[in-house]
Amino acid sequence: MNITQSLRIALRSIGANKLRAGLTMLGIIIGVMAVVAMLSIGRGASAAITNQITSIGTNLLYVRPGSTESSGVRTAEGSATSLTKEDAAALEDLADAVGVAPQVESFGQMAYLGNNTNARVLGVTPQYLDTMNVKVASGEFVSAANVTASSAVVVLGSQAATTLFDTADPVGQSVRINGQIFRVVGVMESKGGTGFMNSDTQVYVPLTTAMSRLSRAGQFRGGNSVSVINVKITDSAKQDTVVQEISEVLRERHHVSQDDFNITSQQDVLNAANEVTGTLTIFLGGIAAISLIVGGIGIMNIMLVSVTERTREIGIRKAVGARKRDILAQFLTEAMILSLSGGLIGVLLGALAAGMISGMNVGTSTLNTVVDLDSILLAVLFSAAVGLFFGSYPANRAASLHPIDALRYE
Repeated sequence: MNITQSLRIALRSIGANKLRAGLTMLGIIIGVMAVVAMLSIGRGASAAITNQITSIGTNLLYVRPGSTESSGVRTAEGSATSLTKEDAAALEDLADAVGVAPQVESFGQMAYLGNNTNARVLGVTPQYLDTMNVKVASGEFVSAANVTASSAVVVLGSQAATTLFDTADPVGQSVRINGQIFRVVGVMESKGGTGFMNSDTQVYVPLTTAMSRLSRAGQFRGGNSVSVINVKITDSAKQDTVVQEISEVLRERHHVSQDDFNITSQQDVLNAANEVTGTLTIFLGGIAAISLIVGGIGIMNIMLVSVTERTREIGIRKAVGARKRDILAQFLTEAMILSLSGGLIGVLLGALAAGMISGMNVGTSTLNTVVDLDSILLAVLFSAAVGLFFGSYPANRAASLHPIDALRYE
């Protein structure tokens, strides 16, 4: 019996029990729809984080303090106060460093009239603008004069500005940060982001202001401690060379043989983010795939019922010359049609669900989904594999029936 005959017989058998076939496919449909939707969410999150990181540039290095040790217990990286504003000034002399921007990080409660929000407050210098590839939408950024005078001025991220001022122009207005009055001098362009990486929720104040009034940064070897020194280099291909030069300068300044600082690149950050989002995507897809297995069990159950109902038919076919492989092909074809049909319908519904989810606001970020061709192929092939696996036992059971026993079956 050729494949055309197997398909015709399988379709006739499925058509004779439309409701049962539809309910059998429902498990596969839901499973594939869940796989496509979950993978699209994971891929969308990955793409958003990747775009957020690469928009800053791939030629960035981050110099952070090392860790401290107390009573034999080592704290997390970055917990030490081993970097200073003076260290940043020394790194400006490197030939391949086109931008050096120290920063101090803290969190503040911001308030304007009846509106308030919690924001990440960055103490920065004017060099931050070019080094981190950010732009001002209105007003101006922190100036050198602001840093020198420790001025109480603030530049708002676009989302922070909207939260506090809605549609009103914030420039020239006054806000409170941890109870202290700051004058708004600018609003940043929107860059977007996801969750903790959303730069639009950040606000920027002069570095010296943050040190003296907000973060209360400590001292290290007579200098003012900073949280991070951002270094923009001429070419990412020179990254290893510049890292070595930075290490030599800081070791000499700190008079240490073992580094009390850490240097990471933008590529390191991107790799770490991709690893996290990749694991998340696999996790989401794995959870959704469980429903596919449940759907496969449903196919096996219905196919076993079908074998029982058609025992006499199998006996008659074998009596007139049908071989074991013909019976096996017939029932496997039915299982594959059920699983593949359910898979294709599930793909369409999954893509529709992903489209409906895309653009939804979750907290401070917008959820965007990405439906890739490989996700669709994975879902369809997995549904086919489920049909083949769970249809094998009923098909083999039908093919193994003895003709005489099958003809006697009531």
